[in-house]
Amino acid sequence: MTLNVLMLSTLFPDISRPNFGVFVERQARELASRAEATVTVVAPVGLPPWPLSLSARYAPLRALPRKERWRELTVYRPTFPIIPKFGGRTNVITMARAILPLVRRLHAQTPFDVIDASFFFPDGPVAQRLSKALGIPYSVKARGADIHHWGTQRGTRKMVARAGDEAAGLLAVSDAMRRSMARMGMDADKIRVHYTGVDLDTFELSDRAAAKEALDFSGPVVLCVGALIPRKGQELLVRALPALPDVTLLLAGQGQYRRTLENLAQELGVERRVGFLGSVPHHKLPRIFAAADVMALPSASEGLANAWVESLACGTPIVISDVGGARELLDRPEAGQIVERDPQAIAAAIQAILDNPPAPEKVRESAQRFTWAANGDALLAHLQGIAASA
Repeated sequence: MTLNVLMLSTLFPDISRPNFGVFVERQARELASRAEATVTVVAPVGLPPWPLSLSARYAPLRALPRKERWRELTVYRPTFPIIPKFGGRTNVITMARAILPLVRRLHAQTPFDVIDASFFFPDGPVAQRLSKALGIPYSVKARGADIHHWGTQRGTRKMVARAGDEAAGLLAVSDAMRRSMARMGMDADKIRVHYTGVDLDTFELSDRAAAKEALDFSGPVVLCVGALIPRKGQELLVRALPALPDVTLLLAGQGQYRRTLENLAQELGVERRVGFLGSVPHHKLPRIFAAADVMALPSASEGLANAWVESLACGTPIVISDVGGARELLDRPEAGQIVERDPQAIAAAIQAILDNPPAPEKVRESAQRFTWAANGDALLAHLQGIAASA
């Protein structure tokens, strides 16, 4: 019997944001490729009320089709009202109210067996409301900031906890995340660790010297892949640069924190050794990973960052902070180092790798268990179990 899955995700790419939630899209495609499952994606789009919605910044979102075929997936993009900068708690109510008629109609045509919420907030509390309205069991996946941030904020923590309590099953991107959820009071017995996947055919080993030459890089290169936000720790990397006199730091990502980082680089006199790559299309990341000697991401919090796994798959060792699933991933010294969130400690770890670089083949070995096939197998079994027990 085919499992009919409603995948609810506010993290999902579109034509205007091709990098937005690419890991969710890849997971959805893996599940949909199975003969045992059909997947319908509902990816709600938040827009402020008129006339704020007429702002140029929202034009790409207003132009999105409300239904489309996106890389072999049927994706619905219903809109819901948001209040810019003050959303949070109210987004759950407005989103659930806006998308319920669509979900009712789809459910009447072909009944769903289970709801798979891809992120704990706001997706989890919305799935909880849809479940109650339609009598469909639901699962929620915790990825990082959805628990560490939304699960601790006064206005949203109760909604996160209630969504976890009423879910038929839960997923955590790492065992460390599972423990964080249990500390919040969620039932540890119904939480399954569900590791991310990496496309090992795309993120593959390449000749580093040739990759540097192709991109016109020279000397030691440290790459950081992540949104330019304080939580990701790029400031610590810039502060580490004076202790790494020959190193070029490349920041792949975008965000409002860029100006702060530019100013800091100028203050420290390292602005010529900091490159801002902007938002790099996901399919172009492998060649940049291949050209880097180290990928560093000293985040304040993570679940199990896709950038960690992708870098390792390309044979590039990582320097990361002791957050989330860091210790689950770095299972061998060749893979990299876990460091304190301190510029000097970070610089020392980077220099140690540059002085004694590991064999790329050994680095890659630590990523080879993170396949999308394994991810899809685990997700299918998890959702089938929920549907069977409903």
